[in-house]
Amino acid sequence: MLTDSQRKTLAFIRHYVAQHGYAPKLQEIASGIGIQSRGVVHRYVQALIAEGLLKNTSGRHRGLQLVEFSHDTRLPLLGKIAAGQPIEAIPGHDEINLSDFFMGADRFALKVQGESMIDAGILDGDIAIIKQQNNAHNGDIVVALIDNEEATLKTFQRVDQNLIKLIPANKYMQAMIYEAERVQIQGILIGSLRRY
Repeated sequence: MLTDSQRKTLAFIRHYVAQHGYAPKLQEIASGIGIQSRGVVHRYVQALIAEGLLKNTSGRHRGLQLVEFSHDTRLPLLGKIAAGQPIEAIPGHDEINLSDFFMGADRFALKVQGESMIDAGILDGDIAIIKQQNNAHNGDIVVALIDNEEATLKTFQRVDQNLIKLIPANKYMQAMIYEAERVQIQGILIGSLRRY
């Protein structure tokens, strides 16, 4: 079980690696998470190593490495299933690799809170899988950071050069319009997970 500070540290390291292609130094992590002490950061990093989320390649400059998901991420793909009219059941023998869909240095997950995207099939409690990037096209479902304080999952629409509309997928909620400089795109939705 990670503390909030350890989670924040891991998220910063993931974001840094996705942006730069290499790991941050302790001082860069400290600056990135808003603390002064490299010693405190060292403790956070050691806790993440103990949890198996990071490893340290000793003797290497910028030796921290994210531990890739090491379990077998393949599932048997046994065929098709009708969600409309029944279809003939013909067994298949293929596999799908979940890591092709969801894993990567530029990916992260967020737990959905609220009902603003229910008409897009994204429900409260779902896990949203996000590809980290700072731009979006109209119609993309994005993680938008507003005023560097609040993040939301909404459909992106650029109204004009100066305005961005963030549109919920819930007929009972209104779209939000912001000046473009107030909105930073953190990533786009590439999938979601739900346990029944």
